[in-house]
Amino acid sequence: MADYTAIRYDLSDGVATITLNRPDTLNSLNGPMRKELTHAFGRAPAEGARVVVLTGEGRSFCSGQDLGETEGGLPDVERTLREEYEPMAHAILNCELPVIAAVNGVAAGAGASLALLADIVIAGHTSSFVVAFARIGLMPDVALTYFLPKLVGLPRAMGMAMTTEPVDGVRAAEWGLIWKSVPDEELMRYVAKMAGAMAKGPTRSFALTKKAMRAGFEADLVAQMKLEAASQAEAAGTRDFMEGTTAFMQKRVPSFEGR
Repeated sequence: MADYTAIRYDLSDGVATITLNRPDTLNSLNGPMRKELTHAFGRAPAEGARVVVLTGEGRSFCSGQDLGETEGGLPDVERTLREEYEPMAHAILNCELPVIAAVNGVAAGAGASLALLADIVIAGHTSSFVVAFARIGLMPDVALTYFLPKLVGLPRAMGMAMTTEPVDGVRAAEWGLIWKSVPDEELMRYVAKMAGAMAKGPTRSFALTKKAMRAGFEADLVAQMKLEAASQAEAAGTRDFMEGTTAFMQKRVPSFEGR
């Protein structure tokens, strides 16, 4: 069991819940949190988790970079991004499990980047996504300039980045920035139900879907269809495919094993 100080990690019924646990700083990202997140996302599949939920303790999801680390300027900003933020981002993006972000309260700056690294983002109605970097003279990072225009289009991405205006959960869902917005008081219950259902799902199918969907950002049509064919062949060789088709023919609910 890892001795985490900046996050909490819980594994129950196939769901690994990772909670950002610095509520006194609105869960701002510091060095220990970045390292612990990187470790936890690698740990979850190895321990038999079948889905990961990422959320924040208290009234905020994540307020972004801990500015207490940056007193006196940012002389090592490139090193921090390359050696700490990038491994964290890749650990989340490359996690073979479905990753659900439950955004409670504000997701600002690198906190917005963190939320949007998840496969599915569910936010409370009054939560807010704030691309706040310009407020301190910086630009978006942690893959936000990659994902944000693809999710909402260039005009909205530019508007979010340059005006730094908050976008609440309802509008974020309307824009396609996230999957869904629910009433604040229902957020964790809704996410728990979704995660529980996905933990009983065809885990290998989810992993192949993640890989192909993300590859589609860059691949041309021919390469993408080639990847689909190879991935579908892999999926068709799993026990879950046999169980799924058998259950369909027998008109019963499938019992997937995740392999």
